[in-house]
Amino acid sequence: MKKPLLKIIVVIMIALIAYLFWVYDLKQYLTLDYIKMQQKAFENHYAAHPVSTPAVYVLIYILVTALSLPGAVVMTLAGAALFGLILGTILISFASTIGATLAFLTSRFLLKDYIQKKLGDKLKTINQGIEKDGDFYLFTLRLVPIFPFFIINLLMGLTPIRTARFYLVSQIGMLAGTIVYVNAGTQLGQLESLKGILSPGLIFSFALLGVFPLFARKVIEKIRARKILTRFKKPKKFDYNLVVIGAGSAGLVTSYVAAAVKAKVALIEKHKMGGDCLNTGCVPSKALIRSARMLSYARRAREFGFQTGRFDFRFEDLMERVQKIIQKIEPHDSVKRYRDLGVDVIQGEAKIISPYEVRVNDRILTTRSIVVATGARPFVPPIKGLDKVDYLTSDNIWKLRKRPDRLVVLGGGPIGCELAQTFSRIGCKVTQVEMLPRIMGREDPEISDAIRKKFETEGIQVMTSHLVREIAALDGHNILICEHNGEEIHIRFDAILVAVGRIANTSGFGLEDIGVEIAKNRTIQTDELLRTNFPNIFCAGDVAGPYQFTHTAAHQAWYASVNSLFGAFKTFKTDYRVIPWATFTDPEVARVGLNEKEAEEKKIGYEVTTYKIDDLDRAIADSENHGMVKVLTEPGKDRILGVTIMGPHASDIIAEFVLAMKHGLGLNKILGTIHIYPTLAEANKYAAGNWKKAHAPEKLLQWVEKYHKWKRG
Repeated sequence: MKKPLLKIIVVIMIALIAYLFWVYDLKQYLTLDYIKMQQKAFENHYAAHPVSTPAVYVLIYILVTALSLPGAVVMTLAGAALFGLILGTILISFASTIGATLAFLTSRFLLKDYIQKKLGDKLKTINQGIEKDGDFYLFTLRLVPIFPFFIINLLMGLTPIRTARFYLVSQIGMLAGTIVYVNAGTQLGQLESLKGILSPGLIFSFALLGVFPLFARKVIEKIRARKILTRFKKPKKFDYNLVVIGAGSAGLVTSYVAAAVKAKVALIEKHKMGGDCLNTGCVPSKALIRSARMLSYARRAREFGFQTGRFDFRFEDLMERVQKIIQKIEPHDSVKRYRDLGVDVIQGEAKIISPYEVRVNDRILTTRSIVVATGARPFVPPIKGLDKVDYLTSDNIWKLRKRPDRLVVLGGGPIGCELAQTFSRIGCKVTQVEMLPRIMGREDPEISDAIRKKFETEGIQVMTSHLVREIAALDGHNILICEHNGEEIHIRFDAILVAVGRIANTSGFGLEDIGVEIAKNRTIQTDELLRTNFPNIFCAGDVAGPYQFTHTAAHQAWYASVNSLFGAFKTFKTDYRVIPWATFTDPEVARVGLNEKEAEEKKIGYEVTTYKIDDLDRAIADSENHGMVKVLTEPGKDRILGVTIMGPHASDIIAEFVLAMKHGLGLNKILGTIHIYPTLAEANKYAAGNWKKAHAPEKLLQWVEKYHKWKRG
């Protein structure tokens, strides 16, 4: 039988039983007065039928509980009066738990898929909490009888908690309350009302008991923390409140925040202040992208009304400009600036020798807490023959001063795509090799396909579904050997750039020696507070994951610094709800939230609204009329689930959607906001307008049309 039909049958059966229960006033048989009046008759029946009576009682109890019908408390009292404290407790404990589990399963069968699909992203945090600590939550609720158990049964059915765990925790958690009710039921003749069972004092005692699991959890955390720290001698005094290892984006912001709240903080950096972002990542790549874009404009001179366009340039001058840009930004991240802010900046290689001690140069620093912000490095796969050539990565490519004629770029991710297009524009013959079917595989197919077409029109040879096998020398040339559809492909190159991802820097500075846990993806294992298995060692940035963006590192840094300094009083869970990012190709691709690919993978319902930028006045005036704004919303609602923008300055104009998602603003709010004309940001408003058109109230408009016709006479 198909699931939808079975659901209909179950709903009809439940509705029919409920209808009969209320129409025939079966509730009258589940009142305290009726039970007391029939107590003697029940006792006589039990004496005559000592086996069938408990069995029938249990079945009725299960039915009442499973259907969430009123009367479970009276059934408990009746069972206690009839069967006594011990047998009554056993029967009622199992009957109530079985009934609760059936109610749980019914709720799960009828509603879970719908609720999770409808509110999937809203419930993400709750689902994660239930998966991690569901036993604690359920146990606490079961211990406190002020929470209606039937509501708990139905709500828990909508969560990912496993059925077996629900049953077991319910069996144990409801036992204390069951004993109280059963004990009261053994004195049934003395009870005047149900209110007499639970006095305010007893309810307060249950409330305290309900807090016990949470209290116990905190105690267990303290015990674990103490256990892991007892191997190390704790100093009587500390040199610092916080020692930060690594002066990239995460380390700099962590130190800045700590100094701002007047903590004594040391920042250790073994290489250059500013980390990868300033020296080998964001800044140099964007500087070179800008130069390359100027060259692309020169080639498009006729589009802008010029007869010719030509730039005379030398490759080494472009690369020197990159270094000048870095030097211009360096003061923002300099040793002097941070020392002026109150940070002790130490140049040297750090070694964590205990949770309280960091060795740097010939000094040992003692500290209350440590934040590891050591970043990541380019991942170099084990390709046969790669070690025989001077391969490039995003770290060392900036040292080039002679332009390679033929450049192979391994990797179709953001770094590979940005540098492939950039070096093609400055005169290299670029071949981009990607083992997956698409470049920019995290984006929706129409986005990655558009970028590929743009690359190919600019002369880049994009080779997807090519598996790299070996690098060899042939006739004095370097050859990349790939496999494609079972065929061996040879690609000549003068230089090869490896851009297939990045790996966290987690080794070589003492983490393994003291026992800090490393995750399977080689980042440092942290909890939602960015805390490691050591309670006073925290992480931020690429070394922590899950996002390897400069802005995410800075975002994490606030949580790491505040939790490490003030965690004894208040902690903050890291908020990853709205994380934007961009790939700085031409056209740019910027994204926040879900795209179609991810929504389908997560089985989240959505609607798609698009606006083609080729219709935007400012884009037309700039001769940049290409790309789109693509918005995913909840079905029938203007609530934004995610946005992808492909086009000029996409990384800038997406900021409006980031703000909207962060603060719960929908497309109607964006549509009602004045946007300057003519600007590229108007694309956001027009996308919102397209959504509004698709959701126009057609029936109302028909009546309005009739009204206007009537007014005309």
